[in-house]
Amino acid sequence: MPIIHFEEADAPERTQIGEAIVKFARQADRLETGRSEGKYFLTHEDGCGVCGERIETGDEFFFDTETGDILCTDHGRARREETEE
Repeated sequence: MPIIHFEEADAPERTQIGEAIVKFARQADRLETGRSEGKYFLTHEDGCGVCGERIETGDEFFFDTETGDILCTDHGRARREETEE
């Protein structure tokens, strides 16, 4: 399963996503819907699944679709490298 890189978080709590990622967000219990500013959102208010670092507006971050983890930049890159080996 892919590790998806987001270049910029929309807000500390959530980032808008497209339909291609909805399935993964739902499986990870990270899907939010029904907001006036968009249809689908990936929630990440709990921060990095490894170190707990909070994802702030404008931060890049990663979403591990296999584990459902949100990862900060450092841990996301490291996990992506692990899976590519």
